[in-house]
Amino acid sequence: MTKKIGSKHVAQHRGKKERAEIRKTNIAREAVKQAIASAKYRNQQKGRPTAVMAAPAA
Repeated sequence: MTKKIGSKHVAQHRGKKERAEIRKTNIAREAVKQAIASAKYRNQQKGRPTAVMAAPAA
């Protein structure tokens, strides 16, 4: 269930500065996620399993 104030959703009560700040933090958070994901698969051959998956469980 979404949070509401009266008949409006909470996000409708946010000011421009607050919305811009939230947007900037979301973009920064997504950039960090993408950097981690790209570093995870860096310098690997296509079609080859990752080293973690290829290692036999001992």
